[in-house]
Amino acid sequence: MAATKETINDQLRRPDAGGTNGAGSHNSLTSVLLLDDEPDILASLAEGLKSRFGLIETAGDTVAANELLVRCHFDLIISDIRLPGTSGLEWIRELREQGDTTPVIFMTADADLQTAIQALRLGASDFILKPFKLGQMDTAVVRCLENQRIHRENYVLKRQVDHLYDSHGIVGSSDIMRNICDLIKRVAPMPTTVLVEGESGTGKELVARAIHNWSKREGSFVPVNCGSVNGELLQSELFGHTKGAFTGATQARDGLFSYANGGTLFLDEIGEMPLSMQTHLLRVMEERVIRPVGGNYEVPVDVRVIAATNRNLMDEVLRGEFREDLFYRLNVLSIRMPSLRERLEDLPELVRHFVRSLSSDLGVPQPVIGSLELDRLKEYEWPGNVRELKNVIERCLLLGQGPSKCVLGSAIGTGPAAAEEAEEDELLLEAVERKHILRVLEMVDGNKSAAARKLGVSRKTLDRKCRAWDERA
Repeated sequence: MAATKETINDQLRRPDAGGTNGAGSHNSLTSVLLLDDEPDILASLAEGLKSRFGLIETAGDTVAANELLVRCHFDLIISDIRLPGTSGLEWIRELREQGDTTPVIFMTADADLQTAIQALRLGASDFILKPFKLGQMDTAVVRCLENQRIHRENYVLKRQVDHLYDSHGIVGSSDIMRNICDLIKRVAPMPTTVLVEGESGTGKELVARAIHNWSKREGSFVPVNCGSVNGELLQSELFGHTKGAFTGATQARDGLFSYANGGTLFLDEIGEMPLSMQTHLLRVMEERVIRPVGGNYEVPVDVRVIAATNRNLMDEVLRGEFREDLFYRLNVLSIRMPSLRERLEDLPELVRHFVRSLSSDLGVPQPVIGSLELDRLKEYEWPGNVRELKNVIERCLLLGQGPSKCVLGSAIGTGPAAAEEAEEDELLLEAVERKHILRVLEMVDGNKSAAARKLGVSRKTLDRKCRAWDERA
């Protein structure tokens, strides 16, 4: 063991003792637990790795290590195999059985093939023989942390479904859209929480992605729809859980806050979040730590939160359905996305954009959309906003018809049905829209929620249209 101390100390006297990979920047959110029964080795390792970690804790045995694990979260454990009492291998095996998945680098002076196999079966990230040079340990640490980063990025990439519109940036040169782009670029480099408001289909997630892309954050953009996850599972989805935390939790799992660490978490439809979860979210945003479901430890996170809603959250606050303190915490800066009918001057540009991109994607020729067609499209109210416009363009490309004939998905045929559709063409688009909506409502026996789903609009939009027709009647 003396040779090990001398080797490490010799390395510490060298000018390049901080590491050989050029990645020795201090990360205040990364932590490591060093476990060895020799104080000199612990001190040497702690000194040599201080440029890698914001928190370094040391322990001489597994009892002390367990006490630290209760109080702290660690991104990495570096442990000797031979320890007084419980060995390093047995201790890690116990942690794994409890659902702890923290990466481990083992050190040992008495390695054999069987020991190495056991270490690998426990998921060891690396296995280093004593005596070793500090550069070897530094390389192993960098490799381990990089593997963690890649794993998280791969997880995020699997979760994300990048819609075609989202991948092409913000489209529109109207004054209102130029002002929004200017505001996005101004706020993007700052850590400010942003609330994006607007009707369904206006591009709220697109704004969130633009803020992240124009920021200097190196982490991932992680979206989650708060209305699509069961309230009981949302806490686990966001904060992670330990093994056995609830029925079906057969292994520990990180939450989306962990995967968004250093990046941006986009909470879509925040108004759908249950009140009980709103309390947890407020605490995380204020204290910047998360507690996995079933865990008795806290994990620090550096996550920018961007929330979006198609509801009036202040009305929700007044009705007692949304926490007032969370509303003000989210509403540091608000960006309102206009409906398509408020920015009709952008419609030709949007149509050209979707025709170009969807034609390429579908492998069909690009049609020429004339000014008469564009004028007819401007007469429609577009309850589904830009999302509906994209669907209409895709439909017209598939059917080989003009966009105005595809607004309501009606195909031109023959016989009585075709005559009825030809008659509808003579009506104002608003009248055709009303007739179509009433027809869908009749199909679902007046169930507005079901009709809204079939129409691809929100229930709120459908209610507003029905009220307007009643007032005019």
